Amino acid sequence: MLKVQEIRELIKLVDQSSISEFTYEAEGTKIEMKKPGSVQPVSPAYQAVPVQAVQTEAVPAPVQPQAAAIEAPVAAANAAEAAKTEKAEENLHKIVSPMVGTFYQSSTPGGDAYVQVGSKVNKESVVCIVEAMKLFNEIEAEVNGEIAEILVKDGQLVEYGQPLFLVRPV
Repeated sequence: MLKVQEIRELIKLVDQSSISEFTYEAEGTKIEMKKPGSVQPVSPAYQAVPVQAVQTEAVPAPVQPQAAAIEAPVAAANAAEAAKTEKAEENLHKIVSPMVGTFYQSSTPGGDAYVQVGSKVNKESVVCIVEAMKLFNEIEAEVNGEIAEILVKDGQLVEYGQPLFLVRPV
């Protein structure tokens, strides 16, 4: 049986996440949570109303050759920048969150972060903590390398599979 504090923590985590429904079953106990505004099945009592076709007249859009001439080089530059960034990220290893929880960079509030951009890590190096239901789970680097980027902020709620760090393997 879950304690009241654990149920409150579950409610808080579901509320702060992007999921709309959550179900938990254990030892004959079942908890279901649904966020307001989530899509509900349509009742079969409602029937579709046929829509009449309306004939409209096509109106050509105004041509603005000057704007198109300016936008084309900008779009090409943006595409080149995106390709360069994507190419650089291809060689980086993502450390992802193994669970939904709260991300912490250090073991104590106000303490030194486990890693920073540029820190050298090995497979067993602890890079952060993800707290879920009052359990503090140490997350390891899983790869030898150097921290290239920290993708989340201290105290931020993270989802399962969400990238936390980018590591440049060595």
